[in-house]
Amino acid sequence: MNQLTPLKTLEVAVKAIEDRKGQQTLALDVRNMTPLTDYFVITQATNERQLDAIVDNVVKEAEKEGIEVKHVEGKQSGSWILVDLVDVVVHIFHYSQRGHYNLERLWQDAPLVDISEWVVEE
Repeated sequence: MNQLTPLKTLEVAVKAIEDRKGQQTLALDVRNMTPLTDYFVITQATNERQLDAIVDNVVKEAEKEGIEVKHVEGKQSGSWILVDLVDVVVHIFHYSQRGHYNLERLWQDAPLVDISEWVVEE
């Protein structure tokens, strides 16, 4: 059971993405826009192998911290994988597909969360 705050869950997810070199990672505060979750994290990978590595690391680090991994969806697609950590939903895209789905535009009214202390600038 997740005893961490949603913000701490967000930090765990972002750091797990960073460990596997996710690119153009951003976090959106969707608490006032949907009752389903508090934060979205959106990131991208350059190839399917990296995509899988990011997903696996997010799941591993979440479980290590006692965060419930409710669902992983799209693992077979190789283009967009969703990891549901209840308070945080992580969207990992193959770089060629991110613009097609354009979640940033869909959720453009959601405030960006400052994750700069958890990421290394490219």
